[in-house]
Amino acid sequence: MEKGQIAMKYPAEIKLEVGKNYAWCACGMSQSQPLCDGTHQKGDLRPIVFKAEKSETAWLCQCKQTNNAPFCDGTHNSL
Repeated sequence: MEKGQIAMKYPAEIKLEVGKNYAWCACGMSQSQPLCDGTHQKGDLRPIVFKAEKSETAWLCQCKQTNNAPFCDGTHNSL
């Protein structure tokens, strides 16, 4: 699977709200990291849209190299 460009080499702490939809930036070009702002329309990668199953704090990937998108899996530590 194609990976996006590295936005930052650390995850973003996000407070998810149960039932709310989120669009995680997969291309790495969004100015609203780690969430999508529509910049991907200039490329082939599309955001990953997901609904929070519970209210919780989550760590979303910003390096865009994770194998557990949209969540951080620590890949940024090896970049």
